[in-house]
Amino acid sequence: MGPARDARNVYAAGPAEQRLERSSYILLRRLEAEGPMSIGQLAQAFVLDTSTVNRQTAVLLRGGLAERIPDPEGGMARKLRITDEGLRRVAAERDVRLGGLATVLKDWSRQELASFAEGLAHFNASIEL
Repeated sequence: MGPARDARNVYAAGPAEQRLERSSYILLRRLEAEGPMSIGQLAQAFVLDTSTVNRQTAVLLRGGLAERIPDPEGGMARKLRITDEGLRRVAAERDVRLGGLATVLKDWSRQELASFAEGLAHFNASIEL
């Protein structure tokens, strides 16, 4: 198999028990960036049903990656906050993902990287609409 095949396998690096599932990573990243959020706020942010988010956040709570806290702003709903272990696991997952990207993109020219970055920025802006 060629180098492209090997580069895709970079994402499988690391013990499976230490890797975060995609949905866990995405939820934890949002909590890391935004601070404590309710299930309803997370559901709205990802345009998902609250029951779906509730199931996904239950995994985070059981794993000690997030915790329920009273609303810091005094509201009635409890909020989810990322724990220190959640922060550690997100950082480790980010390192694996960035390492995989670096491997995939290492032979790209500056022009190819610039074009990719421009296209990705346009894609991300379009998705946020």
